[in-house]
Amino acid sequence: MSSVSARRRVDLKRTRTELPSSSAELVSDYERHLRLERGLSEHTVRAYIGDVVSLLGHLHGLSGGEPDSDPSEGERATERAGELGDLDVGLLRGWLAHQRASGSSRTTLSRRAASVRTFTAWAQRRGTLETDPGARLVAPRPHRKLPGVLRPDQAGALMLASSAGAAERDPVALRDHAVLELLYATGVRVSELCGLDVGDIDFSRRVLRVLGKGGKERTVPFGVPADKAVREWLDGGRGKLIEAAAAETAASALFVGIRGRRLDPRTVRRMVHDAVGSVPGAVDMGPHGLRHSAATHLLEGGADLRSVQELLGHATLATTQLYTHVTVERLKAIHDRAHPRAR
Repeated sequence: MSSVSARRRVDLKRTRTELPSSSAELVSDYERHLRLERGLSEHTVRAYIGDVVSLLGHLHGLSGGEPDSDPSEGERATERAGELGDLDVGLLRGWLAHQRASGSSRTTLSRRAASVRTFTAWAQRRGTLETDPGARLVAPRPHRKLPGVLRPDQAGALMLASSAGAAERDPVALRDHAVLELLYATGVRVSELCGLDVGDIDFSRRVLRVLGKGGKERTVPFGVPADKAVREWLDGGRGKLIEAAAAETAASALFVGIRGRRLDPRTVRRMVHDAVGSVPGAVDMGPHGLRHSAATHLLEGGADLRSVQELLGHATLATTQLYTHVTVERLKAIHDRAHPRAR
């Protein structure tokens, strides 16, 4: 976590404690709704609540620790607001203006606008707000910047180097190789991978049972190299790392850390960065980059977008279209093959 993100989190915690009781209770109710009714991940809940706390802090004239800006619509809105009933589209726009003046990017502004639109719609449904001001809020479109991907030969070099380390039969090396193979083979999110239990893997059919966003379950296939790597990890590595741990702490986890507890996503991110950094010419990336590489290579190999959507666990096809890309070479090949005037 960057120092700016850490400071913002501390500032928002302080702002939450300073909210009037009615707003504080509203935040708590919304947090329960996100966790229990919508089943969102801890990371998503934290982000949504942070945005709502920031908005309500702006409503009540609390700075939330964010840098002051020049007089703007945001400050004028704060001066005339103060009660939940004052939460209108003008104040929402003022809050975004304050965020922009504080240095937030277009992508961040777009995400925060979407977050508060979800909140105001919920508040209107439960009767806290008479109307939904978020329905009229328009945020700047984010810049679409696709993450870098590995070329197929670079992915092969990554797995080759990883397998060489695993050949030494070191438990951590066996685990890391299995993690890399499974991330690239399936395109699962790092949180999904770390949440896997031993019982979630079916070697007879070579599929994983993955619990994704919103508690949605899906089945994801994997190939022979990943099958071999995971088997070797289970046979020769996992037991050695888990020996010293209490059985209840990691007895079910597919991947564990050096203390025998369930593997932490931060450990996976650090490991992937280090492993990819050893591949000549490869762009720096973490688990998300392997996810994107897997999707890209599937498309380049002829997979249709709908199948990739199911594999990645996206709720809508539009998300997959933004997340993946098709190479110019493949588009040219399709054009040459399909268009009557291509030649």
